[in-house]
Amino acid sequence: MAGNPPKRKMSRSNTRSRRAQWKASVPALVKTVENGKVVYSRPHQAKVVTDSQGTELFLVNLGRLGAPA
Repeated sequence: MAGNPPKRKMSRSNTRSRRAQWKASVPALVKTVENGKVVYSRPHQAKVVTDSQGTELFLVNLGRLGAPA
């Protein structure tokens, strides 16, 4: 059993008010230039770098500032 059971019933309005506080956050993006195009990607994640024909070349890890490390 996960946690303790509720001691009292929670009203529908209170339940919906509580659930309304959950919001999706905007992901942090880093702007880089690849092959003359501006590309937005997430930092701290390895990214596949491709050439202009779409051939996969290598993986690059974007650090905190977005500079290739």
